[in-house]
Amino acid sequence: MLNEFKLFISKGNVLDLSVGIIIGAAFGKIVSSLVGDILMPILGLFAGKVNFSGLFVALDFASYETIEAAKKAGAPLLMYGNFLQSILDFIIIGFAIFLVVKAANKAQRPATVSPTTKECIQCLSIIPLKAKKCAHCTSELV
Repeated sequence: MLNEFKLFISKGNVLDLSVGIIIGAAFGKIVSSLVGDILMPILGLFAGKVNFSGLFVALDFASYETIEAAKKAGAPLLMYGNFLQSILDFIIIGFAIFLVVKAANKAQRPATVSPTTKECIQCLSIIPLKAKKCAHCTSELV
């Protein structure tokens, strides 16, 4: 049973998946920090110094200064600011992943190779590109 487990763990798919999850978690933290610490304050500044994570509606229709005050009072809350921040996180993470995948696909594309041969129009043999006469049928090439 131990040997089977070693074989399972040593397969490439399991290792690739593990690396992908670890890198994805680290990448998620970076993007969350980008959104929460850099983009949201700037967006809040342009939206009239609004802190999106502090936006909420108390469902008991009472007025509370902060989320903490409403939670202390035991009021049910609709915290739509956190939802807006999560949507923005999702969009930015999706765009960042799109850019990474696009760059990876571009890096993996094989370089285009210029042709060195062509077909004879008479006998369809493969001949060098610079040939003026076919070596197989001796026809003149245009």
